Parts: sequence; structure tokens; C-alpha cells
Amino acid sequence: MTDALKRLSEEGVAIWLDDLSRKRITSGNLAELIDQSHVVGVTTNPSIFQKAISSGDGYEQQLADLAARKVTVEEAIRMITTADVRDAADILRPLYDATGGQDGRVSIEVDPRLAHNTAATVAEAKQLAWLVDRPNTLIKIPATKAGLPAITETIGKGISVNVTLIFSLERYREVMDAYLAGLEKAKAAGLDLSQIHSVASFFVSRVDTEIDKRLDGIGTDEAKSLKGKAALANARLAFEAYEEVFATDRWAALDKAQANKQRPLWASTGVKDPAYKDTLYVDDLVAPNTVNTMPEATLDATADHGQITGNTIAGTYEQSRAEIAAVEKLGISYDDVVQLLEDEGVEKFEASWNDLLKSTEAELKRLTPSEA
Repeated sequence: MTDALKRLSEEGVAIWLDDLSRKRITSGNLAELIDQSHVVGVTTNPSIFQKAISSGDGYEQQLADLAARKVTVEEAIRMITTADVRDAADILRPLYDATGGQDGRVSIEVDPRLAHNTAATVAEAKQLAWLVDRPNTLIKIPATKAGLPAITETIGKGISVNVTLIFSLERYREVMDAYLAGLEKAKAAGLDLSQIHSVASFFVSRVDTEIDKRLDGIGTDEAKSLKGKAALANARLAFEAYEEVFATDRWAALDKAQANKQRPLWASTGVKDPAYKDTLYVDDLVAPNTVNTMPEATLDATADHGQITGNTIAGTYEQSRAEIAAVEKLGISYDDVVQLLEDEGVEKFEASWNDLLKSTEAELKRLTPSEA
């Protein structure tokens, strides 16, 4: 069942699960996925927590305790989410130790309402790192304009970061620059660079969803022939950018100081269009020193019928550039698409967070003991 996942791991792709819930932790399911499905990390986001906590499964006692203490809804959510991340980090700790800190990681995101506030994002990153208090945590910071200096500041303080919501090649290069600047700050402060890790979460499927919609709107045979190509092309060109940046003299100086490369992480790898094979964004994005974070359905599909045929990124850059250029030639602006997706990404996470605030507040009110 898991041969394809094993082959994927052997190609240098770290398999992370894009989901977390208390039930997954307490039932032994997470430990089982680590043991049987080559899962070596976990990512979370506001939408994942909203779904998990709203289901209510496993959170009742903690919610009742928090209600009895009359904590604020924001504090309740932080207590609940950091507890899940802490427990997942403990389950993954042996992998963290075995891989020298590269894998065995759990990501937790700063409050998405802070996405355009640099100082607040840095403060929240420090608070989350302190609250979870596990070395194998990654703090997720969105790659907004305000997020870039926050990445540098947070890395500079020795806190490992998962940069999220990256859609554009230009922004991805800015993210790598922010990471290197952070490492330089950490080095100047005398910190041990070997203990600082980072991944850059480059979103995949949403690019096809948006561009395919626009291609359908054009409706010509040429437009239809380009469907399902832009997302892979974009991600592959991101890997080219990664190879270029981590071959520079600037990186070489940090490498000598035992710094770790910021690995590209393929996010949003669940296929949205049923016309495409459900393992498209796994099979066709294989390269060493990458991470693929998958929802469980994609993980299961890959285990069942994934086709892992070696490196599927090398040698694709010229074709990828041609495919992006062909889309633009039809009047679809790449810059417009990636900016829209970034804006929507922040908005979606903010909406999920607000839904989580509302549902948690309702539960706390329901469970608050009446005054005698």
C-alpha cells in the first residue's frame, strides 16, 4: 500500500500531513501515519483548527475548564491549539531527533488578522514559540509585504519559521532573501545557525483553479489546451529560483556557519478539479530536499496509485516558462492572479479564524457555570 510513499521519501521528498485534530492525536492515528505512511511532519492552519474544534470531538473537557476560568475566547483558542501542537510535537520528536531537526516538525500559524502588521506578527511568533515550548515547532508567517520583515526578525531571534501563502515567483525570492537576512542577524547575535530551520510554503492547486477559470472564460481550443499546466509550471520555476539562491556566495557564507537551507514546501496539493489525476501535485513535483504537505485524501491516493518516477522537476524550466508565457499571451495577467490569490488566502484564513472565534465563544457561554 505504501510503496509509492516510500519511493517518494527515497527521492528526498519529506511527506507532511496537512491536518491536525485532537482525535487524530489521542486515537493513535497520527502515530500510525508516521509508522506506516512515511509521514514526517504536520502542518496546521486556521481552517484546519476551525474544522477540528468545531467538530467538538475531544475538546469538551478543556472547553469546560476554560469556561470555568472565564478566559477570553482568544485565550481559549490559543490554549486549545497550542495543546494540540505540543502533543503532536511530542509524537514527532523521535523523527526530529533522528533527522537533526529537519523533520519531525509541527507548524502553527500566527493570528491571520495580523497578516499586515509586522510588529504584531513578530510578537505573536515569539508568544507562540514560548507557549508551545517545543524545539520541533515551526511558526507560520504569511508571505505578505508586512510578513517579510517579520520573517527576518523572527529568524533573527532563533525561532524556526514556516513561511506560508506564497504564490508568486517574485514574492518567493523576497521570502528567501528575508530568510537569509534573518540568518545573518542570528549569526551577528551569536546564535547557533544549525538550530534554525525554515520551509517556504509555495501554494500549488489554487493557481490552476484561478487560471483554469480564466482559460474557460476565453474558451478557445488554445486556452483549453493550457488548463492544468500553470500550477506545476509555477512551482517548478520556484524550485529553479531555490536552486539559484542557494548557490550564491551569500548562502555559501551562511553554509560555512552551519546554516540550514530553507526547503521549498508544496502546499495546497489536493487536486480541486476531478478531471485531473488526484496525485498530480505529488507525482509531478518530485525533487530532493523538498516537502510535500498533503491532506489525508491525497496521502491515501498517493499510497494507493501514486506514480513516483524519480525527479520530475529537473529539466522542466524552459517548458514551464513557455507555459506561463502562453497563458499571459492570452491576456491572463500572472501578476494579477498571484496577487489575487495572496489576498484571498489571507481573507480565507481570517474568515476561518473569525468562525472559530464565534463557535468557541458560543461553547464557552454554554459551558460557563451559572453563578450560585
